[in-house]
Amino acid sequence: MKRRTFLGALMASAAAFPAFADAMADAMAMVKKYAGKVESWDGPTTGPAAAKGKTIVVLAADMKNGGILGVTNGVQEAAKKIGWTVRVLDGAGSVSGRAAAFGQALALKPDGIIINGFDAVEQKAAMAQAHDAKIPMVSWHASPKIGPDADAGVFANVSTDPMLVSQVAADWAYVDAKGKPGVVIFTDSTYAIAIAKADRMKKEIEALGGTVLEYVDTPIADTSNRMPTLTTALLQKYGAKWTHSLAINDIYFDFMGPALAAAGVPGDGAPKAVAAGDGSESAYQRIRAGQYQSVTVAEPLNLQGWQLVDELNRAVQGQPWSGYVSPLHVVTKENVAFDGGEKNLFDPGNGYREAYAKIWGV
Repeated sequence: MKRRTFLGALMASAAAFPAFADAMADAMAMVKKYAGKVESWDGPTTGPAAAKGKTIVVLAADMKNGGILGVTNGVQEAAKKIGWTVRVLDGAGSVSGRAAAFGQALALKPDGIIINGFDAVEQKAAMAQAHDAKIPMVSWHASPKIGPDADAGVFANVSTDPMLVSQVAADWAYVDAKGKPGVVIFTDSTYAIAIAKADRMKKEIEALGGTVLEYVDTPIADTSNRMPTLTTALLQKYGAKWTHSLAINDIYFDFMGPALAAAGVPGDGAPKAVAAGDGSESAYQRIRAGQYQSVTVAEPLNLQGWQLVDELNRAVQGQPWSGYVSPLHVVTKENVAFDGGEKNLFDPGNGYREAYAKIWGV
């Protein structure tokens, strides 16, 4: 007897259970849609020319975070092209560190500030000081809202659609588990966007008929210490019921592998790791090697750095934000090589560098 293929098994199940067929078809369609190449530019084509001689500060939540590092690299690359000076201040993964960095930024009296990877509410007092000093601010992942956030004092918050990222991550786990995922979700309640993303993954898994075994709130800044023991405890608690790990970004999986290996779990075995962002270099390496991560729903971190500079250029000249929402990409072992994957990041070949340079007139 010939062994049935994965697709054949899904089709057989679909014939017997129409509701399952609809859910599976929808989930598969979402995954397929966002696993393809991103080759055309759908961002802005008009805007103000480059403002001359500006100095900006990047306030990074934690430069050990691959997403934050990737965005910072993009900002530096774009700033060089537009002719601006950049100062990067590292908050080093703590509230107090970010507060100190913000104070230093205000003392520098820059022409603009980029909030990179921390919740605007956390530094509300410093944000208010920057607003009073008429220093325009743009941000990456400072709130669940994309674009202008008047309440936070942010001209534009740059991100892929975080709810879509979360949905697609959950959909991949559902399809991979043949409709029967048992997931553990990892998030950090320090960040409003992290809770929103985790809640969306939970909602999607449960709506599809899967099981959320546990919803784990553990600080991103302390993953190196917490994740090894957490992983061991969860394996002991759930065993084979735990099919997939869903996390709000890749950094949670930086420290799971050794604990899984010690328990005898192979690199491509369950629980399979699926990140709803960011597409870090270490995530790409794990996915390519088939070692303790199957998927990252990557953001175009370098492109987003360019967008942050473009939005700040609009802000300093009194122009409205561009309205652009950057694309996401489902990265698997099968497609890890394209769309910039050879550089271990999602860097779409859609001509964004040339597009922004043309807008700026440089």
